[in-house]
Order: sequence, then structure tokens, then C-alpha cells
Amino acid sequence: MSLSEPMRARIATIIRENDVVLFMKGTRTMPQCGFSATVVSMLDEHLPEYRTVDVLSDPALRDGIKEFSSWPTIPQLYIRGEFVGGCDIVKELHATGELVKTLGLAQGEPQAPPSIRVTQAAITAFASARESDADFVHIEIDPSHTYGLYFGPKQAGDVEVEAGGMVFLLDRASARRAEGLSIDFVDGASGGGFKLESPNDSPKVKQLSPAALKAMRDGGETLELFDVRTEQERKLANIEGARHLDQEGQQYLETLAKDARIVFHCHHGGRSQAAAEHYLAKGFRNLYNLQGGIDAWSQDVDPSVPRY
Repeated sequence: MSLSEPMRARIATIIRENDVVLFMKGTRTMPQCGFSATVVSMLDEHLPEYRTVDVLSDPALRDGIKEFSSWPTIPQLYIRGEFVGGCDIVKELHATGELVKTLGLAQGEPQAPPSIRVTQAAITAFASARESDADFVHIEIDPSHTYGLYFGPKQAGDVEVEAGGMVFLLDRASARRAEGLSIDFVDGASGGGFKLESPNDSPKVKQLSPAALKAMRDGGETLELFDVRTEQERKLANIEGARHLDQEGQQYLETLAKDARIVFHCHHGGRSQAAAEHYLAKGFRNLYNLQGGIDAWSQDVDPSVPRY
């Protein structure tokens, strides 16, 4: 399928009229795929404003931008009229500090290594898992302070931190967020795992099991339950007392206190997680996602609620 001239002209106009434009799935405030969310988080670190275009709302544009750029995947980033690439390329530029240059921003001072604390239990666990002297522990911290750990070789632009006799590597953005980070290894019912905590941690969407939600409601705890599904789905099955997150529901939610306990649910938990993340970005701090959605509620709590 060839790209029509009107679509080619439309895409070219968008790129020409915006210094930085990201063709993505979803919007800046509510990305609809992990790759789009990753690029948004990196751009957000450096730019207060930039243009995003939701390809999910326009299938012709979604196909057209792929042909326009000769690039098969979404998201796609353009800076000052030039195609930069997709998620992996932007991540590489970000990790090495080249994204700042590409955006035309001042490079700034070299990133100082943060101060982190690592317990002996964690050091022992890392040592037992390490397979090669060429492997180092990499620490990743995204804007919402979700942590990642993996073994790998040194990469250009890595910030080195020594703690507990070990060298840890962080990309520049993670290093800025890591000051005061503590890493421990703890045993639990399902086995051991690393525990990372920081005084810089931002509020996160908490996961809530159906049984825990029932216990909270049975105990009379104050909470607001919002259903993010479509009206058609609500006609098939409902959790009693759940308010529809339609336009009226959104207006009501906006009147709630920022620390109000708010639970979101959908069919299986994906859409409600995205809704919770959206309101987290708007400053709400006590947000929950119902794990497994109404389907899990039907199986675990109330079998009278139809499954579909």
C-alpha cells in the first residue's frame, strides 16, 4: 500500500511545524504501550513541552508514518525535521548523554556518582549470581522510581558507584535518582529477592487483590471504586458500588482529595492500571489497581457476578 500524497503532506506538516514530535501509541499523559511510555519518560526529563501524535486514534496515520519513515515500529521520534529512531535508539542516546545534544540542549556537568548503601546479604546474593568478572550489576530507576537490576558489561556513559566492595553501574538518568538508595536481599514465603528503597521514591500505584478489596469494604474503610470499562461491558457485569469512570465520573474524581483512597478496576487489570497511572501523574497519591479486574472478583469473591 503506497502512501497517499495527502497523508504524506499531513505528516510532513506535523514534522515541519514542531521541533520535537513523537508519533506514539496513546498520549503523553496516558501512553498505551511500554515502548511509547519509555520514550515519553526520557523526553519528559529534558523538555517541558513537545508534540505527541496518537497513531491509535488514526489507523491511516499509523500505517502512513511507518511508510513515511521506512521504519516498521512505533514510537518514532523526529527532532527538527530529522528522523531519530524508535525506542531502542532513543534509549541508547539517552544512556550515553547524546540525547541532550540531539535535542540541542546544554550538556551540563558530568554526572556525579550517587551515594548508595548495599547490605552484606545483597552483596553475597550478587556474588553468587555473577557468572563472569566482565559482568557488573546495572541499576535502572525510571521516573516513577520503578527499579531494575541486571548483569552486563560496562557501556559508554555509565556512571560507576562503589559500595560494599562492588562496582555498580547506572545510566545518567538513573544516577540522578539514586542518591540515598539502599539495596538489601530478603527472604520471603516464595523465596528470596532484592529490596530497593530510596528517600526519593515517588508514590506508586498499589496492587490490590479481590480478597483485600472485599476485606476493606467489609471493614467499612473509606474508598472510592471506579470502573474504567465501557458502558457495554458494564451491562454484562458489575461490582456493586463501582462508579463508572465516564465524563461524570471523571469530574467527580477530580473533586476528591489528593490523598483519597481510590481503586480502579476493568476486565482484567490492564486498562485500570493505565487509568491509575494517569491520575498518579495528576498528583493523586493513594491509588490502587484491582488485580485481575472484575474477572478475578467473580472467581475469588462473588461468583454471582457474570464472567465474560
